[in-house]
Amino acid sequence: MKPRIIIDSLSLLGSLTGIGRYTYENAKELERLNNYQINYFYGYVSDKLMMPASSKKTKSLRSWIIKNPLVKSIIRTIMFRILGMIAPRYDLYWQPNFIPNHSIKADKIVATVHDFSWEIYPEFQPVERVKYFQKYFYVSILQCDHIITGSEFTKREIVERVGIAPDKITVIYHGVDHHLFYPRQSTVKPLQKYILAVGSIEPRKNLKNLLGAYTMLDKEFKNEYHLILVGASGWNNDDIIHEMKSLSQWVKYSGYVSDDELALLYSDASLFIYPSVYEGFGIPPLEAMACATAVIASNASTLPEVCADAAYYVDPLDTKAIKEGIINVLRDEKLKKALIAKGLVRAKEFSWEKSALEHQKVFNKVLAQ
Repeated sequence: MKPRIIIDSLSLLGSLTGIGRYTYENAKELERLNNYQINYFYGYVSDKLMMPASSKKTKSLRSWIIKNPLVKSIIRTIMFRILGMIAPRYDLYWQPNFIPNHSIKADKIVATVHDFSWEIYPEFQPVERVKYFQKYFYVSILQCDHIITGSEFTKREIVERVGIAPDKITVIYHGVDHHLFYPRQSTVKPLQKYILAVGSIEPRKNLKNLLGAYTMLDKEFKNEYHLILVGASGWNNDDIIHEMKSLSQWVKYSGYVSDDELALLYSDASLFIYPSVYEGFGIPPLEAMACATAVIASNASTLPEVCADAAYYVDPLDTKAIKEGIINVLRDEKLKKALIAKGLVRAKEFSWEKSALEHQKVFNKVLAQ
């Protein structure tokens, strides 16, 4: 009989950002491997993997809940109490989003810890989320049978901050969907050259410094290369939105787009830039590389580990360095071509099939203990 596992899939109820993407792609591949009887937790238990939410209505409701901490807390408490009364017992529970819900009954618990942004940069997180992590993260993680994380960088942070033994932590790199992200050929060539940035419009993504660096470019350069920002609306972003509006002649915000639209945007971009201050992994630079686009990345946290020698690195806190990086890559055709070539090679090293197989190895090891 196949082991019964349950996957927390609450991250699929909103727009497919990093953790949602990670959850969905691995769950999809684990279903294809067909070695487990899998259930999913969406606030209720289902045996169906839900396609990530994309409707404006759903995103609007989720956004309203996020902005109302009391409502969010009440909903979470109700869901967990109901689950504790009705859920069956599983052989293994995988929480791909940090903190296990201990109302789920399972013999073994595996959790994925993506980063420590809530602790290192609490100003980049909603207050309610920081308080929730402060209350539950450490006590919950110490009760897990095994921890998965996306980088050696974060593994070191877990060992140092939590005190978990290294042999209880497995690094599994995230993937790239190469069926979606590959060099696309547009039927109509873009009328305007552009620099592309992808990520939620929120403080951690460092868009304020990117916009500051872009402002420093001379008018002729901005006329030649516009800046397109793509991503969910995020939170605490009034100053970023204001800055975008002041640069609306050159800066365009596309909001959340479909995967096919995103692949086309990557492919047609003159340059992709990812200036994030802190990441647990960083999928967008690899997607851009897979689409044959030169990448500028922050030299902070996990990004040098993920992108290796296939990106041009800048200090995310130095607007002048970001500006000079943009100019250097776009004005040096030899450098740009070298980055594209290295990026295509680097991106091929990452796939969700490989990621899911590594997750399966961890699950089987824990189940056998």
